[in-house]
Amino acid sequence: MKKYNKLIAFIAISVTLCCLLYSFTTKRDIANNSGWVQLFNGKNLDNWTVKIHHYEVEDNFGNTFRVEDGILKVRYDEYEGDFNDRYGHLYYDEPFSSYHLAVEYRFVDGWYDTAPEYTLLNSGIMFHSQDPRTMPKEQDWPISVELQLLAGITEGVPRPTGNMCSPGTDVVFEGQVDPRHCIESTSETYPVDEWVRAELIVHGDSLVTHMINGKKVLEYTKPQIGGGVANGYDEKIKIDGTPLKKGFIALQSEGQPIDFRKVEIKILED
Repeated sequence: MKKYNKLIAFIAISVTLCCLLYSFTTKRDIANNSGWVQLFNGKNLDNWTVKIHHYEVEDNFGNTFRVEDGILKVRYDEYEGDFNDRYGHLYYDEPFSSYHLAVEYRFVDGWYDTAPEYTLLNSGIMFHSQDPRTMPKEQDWPISVELQLLAGITEGVPRPTGNMCSPGTDVVFEGQVDPRHCIESTSETYPVDEWVRAELIVHGDSLVTHMINGKKVLEYTKPQIGGGVANGYDEKIKIDGTPLKKGFIALQSEGQPIDFRKVEIKILED
């Protein structure tokens, strides 16, 4: 009887150890095979910080950035009067250097019609950005690089998305520092209300690739501080020629409602 009990105990311990080992191996393999981390949890704005032009950091004026029905929304229904250049950005609270970022977005109707005309069906994803806590109240745009998001306005007129814009920065395109504020991508034109997947593959201060719906649409190198467009910044921050090796990721608000249903990142080796 004692031998039987010892055998049962041995079998039970063996089964438990096997289950634990299988569980550990399975979780490890899932992590190794996926590697994607969700930056937007689908519930709230935890781990995100707002900075809107004319307001102090963390002041989410007009409930501009909100989460409803599992979607991160940019809205202006609580605004009154002139838009007054109240450009805003929602920053994830951790800086990144080399990574693969994927964002799924769609434009919706409701453009705030006193915003500048160029903001119609226009938004963006800022990266390698300065920390929002280093931005004065009256700084309009963060020193950053932007993956610009656009939708078609006039039927039959191309308006590609996934462009590069450069508030307070420069990039090297086709072998030289490009003087343009924005460089157009080769993407297709997408309509309002259609979900689009925009991706960034960033390797520190070297190569940057833009992808739209799985296709490479733009590539450039050596993002660095420089250029114009950004205003009201602390001059100690903007040292032209400084390589941008890492920075914050932010979702943009500039007068056009937009939805984000996924923001995920995979860290890459430098």
